[in-house]
Amino acid sequence: MGTNDNGPSGNETLQEKVEEQKGIVPGKKLFGTIEGVFIPTLLTILGVIMYLREGWVVGNAGLLGAWLIILLSFSITLATGLSLSSITTNIRIGAGGAFSIISQSLGLEVGGSIGIPLYLSQTLAVAMYIFGFRAGWLWIFPDHPAIVVDFAAFAILFVVAYISASLAFRIQYVILAIIISSFISIIWAAYGGSMQEPITWWGSFPGSPENGFAGIGFWGVFAVFFPAATGIMAGANMSGELKNPRKSIPLGTLLAIVISLVIYMLLAFWLATSATSDELVSNYTIMAEKAAWGQLIVAGLLGATFSSALSSIVGAPRILQALGDHKILPGSDWLAKRSSSGEPRNAMILTGIIVFLALLMRSLNAIAPLIAMFFLMTYAMINIVVLIEQNLQLVSFRPLFRIPKAVSFIGAFGCVLVMFIVNPIFSLFAVVIVVVIHGYLLEKHLKAPFGDVRSGLFVAIAEWAAKQSNKMAPSNERTWKANLLVPVEDPNILTGAFNFLKDITYPKGSIKILGLSGRVDEKKLTSRLIDLTSSFRKKGVFSSWTIIDTESFEENLVAGMEALSGSFFRPGILFINMDSFEGHDDKVRTVIQKASQRNIGVLLLAIHRNAAFGRMSSINLWIDDRSPDWDVSMDLGNQDLEILISYKLKKNWGASLRMITNVREKYNVYKAEEYLENLAEIARIPNVQNKVMLGDLKSNISRAPQASLNVFSLDTEPDFDLIRNIVEETGSSCLFALDSGEENALA
Repeated sequence: MGTNDNGPSGNETLQEKVEEQKGIVPGKKLFGTIEGVFIPTLLTILGVIMYLREGWVVGNAGLLGAWLIILLSFSITLATGLSLSSITTNIRIGAGGAFSIISQSLGLEVGGSIGIPLYLSQTLAVAMYIFGFRAGWLWIFPDHPAIVVDFAAFAILFVVAYISASLAFRIQYVILAIIISSFISIIWAAYGGSMQEPITWWGSFPGSPENGFAGIGFWGVFAVFFPAATGIMAGANMSGELKNPRKSIPLGTLLAIVISLVIYMLLAFWLATSATSDELVSNYTIMAEKAAWGQLIVAGLLGATFSSALSSIVGAPRILQALGDHKILPGSDWLAKRSSSGEPRNAMILTGIIVFLALLMRSLNAIAPLIAMFFLMTYAMINIVVLIEQNLQLVSFRPLFRIPKAVSFIGAFGCVLVMFIVNPIFSLFAVVIVVVIHGYLLEKHLKAPFGDVRSGLFVAIAEWAAKQSNKMAPSNERTWKANLLVPVEDPNILTGAFNFLKDITYPKGSIKILGLSGRVDEKKLTSRLIDLTSSFRKKGVFSSWTIIDTESFEENLVAGMEALSGSFFRPGILFINMDSFEGHDDKVRTVIQKASQRNIGVLLLAIHRNAAFGRMSSINLWIDDRSPDWDVSMDLGNQDLEILISYKLKKNWGASLRMITNVREKYNVYKAEEYLENLAEIARIPNVQNKVMLGDLKSNISRAPQASLNVFSLDTEPDFDLIRNIVEETGSSCLFALDSGEENALA
């Protein structure tokens, strides 16, 4: 096989495309499973709650209660981690972690509505971790000014993160060593005989020093502990800078969750046997006092808070940079820029400014619950994405790591449940914020470089609805819509009737364009049909197209009608523009007869060469002479379709409507007038003028009031010479309608 020396090979092009989607910059350092996912995730989970609140949890709930709380918390986190693992083995995850995952499944609007709050939460979490670091630091050095400690810690964090993620990860090895040394201090204490206290298996939930030990419930203790089990997105946030995210994110995340779960369970056992319940609930620093070397516990606390802040200040700008890549935020081009080494420096600067302003607030207690809600919403959405993909059963969802549907359901349900257990008010507020952002992004009409499963989701709903509809009575009278089949040989002629078709079908109808090959080059015809359908959709009318290639246009039309008659959303009306088929009267007549035989209605438009549709201000609706029976019944003859179309045009044009009928005998004038009044009332068409003319249609056409459009009924064997004469006599465009049998203007 030969190759083209003038450009890259196909494999190289594919590789470049994959790397571009991942956000990979040539020459940028990429990370593996351990340093890129496992360590940052583990260090984020093993945080301040472990050092300062796990003893309080054991003191309130007892050992069994604490274990139950730990297992419940980690079951939700583990389910989310499994969902995260499953979806990342199915997609080419780009930069931005959860934002990329959600966007590739449910679209940029949903991804952005979660990604923006997630970024802000991740950024504000940096300030919260710095405040936690300061608390530990002042425990050792109480004379140091708090604000100096905060900004010194921030300066170090920002410089490290700004230089490179590689430096941040190297520092995390040091922090991991410090945390391990704190565990050694605990193990040494246990080996030295600290575990002498009798175990309280189920606690009395006395509460905390802050509420004067007034008592607290099981779920109250759970709400305090649950944030300890979060932090699983620390590795996923680095998705754009991993050598193999499809492998590293599942392996590193799940390994970190399992190991941290074991640590929390064992640590609860050590605490329950090393201190009394009273000591545990009243002394937040009990772990340092009971360990062999308390200084190592304090060092571990400082290391845990510093590493959590470091993971957040490294991960948050990468989410922001990914949002900029997809033009979601103002100034996206500036935010999306990377340095030559691939670092999102501009996004880092903005993140640093937000953290700096948050530190000036001196406390984030007021919005801390909201931050937690956004994290939980992100976790819930990850589970929902997997649950949707599992239930759609699309062939594109074939993850290398499969999980049962129950897992993603437990993860989604658990996250939502925890949100409203922890703080229902902030949960509702968080939901409102996400919905508002989603509405804003919908207005931006974002364009994604990847596909998503939203269409598959709506198709699944449509299929379900179709099955339910088929179980019911087949009558479509109450649900009738103007679903048109529009044959096109020359797209230029259809362009002239574009607005007319839109006004007939808007808002709930549809247009299926049937391209008839022969008169126009097929490539050109295809291109024009794509443009036309796109234009209809922009106007709020669903439109699609297809091309049929047979020897003659009447065979094309009949084949098209037969092919579409079996579809659930089949076109119910054949629309024929006479200008499109000039000189083919006999063939058009055959097509109309075939349509009638297949219970397909027909609209035949004859456009006046000079008047067109005028000012679209008035419509004449011609009602057939019903002599001698002028009683209104549910059977209007061949007039339902023309009445319904006239009403839609009256509404969409804002036009006046006049119903006209002819009578041959003068004594029928009163009956005809009464008939028109009753018809307008029963058909529920307001503000209709009625006119009864003495004589037949041919004699009255030229004497009728002028209108922008005249609407008539159509025979199955139309006289085209008469139709052309009517157009000339009325001096306006005319529309002729043949019922399909499924319309009912009185329904």
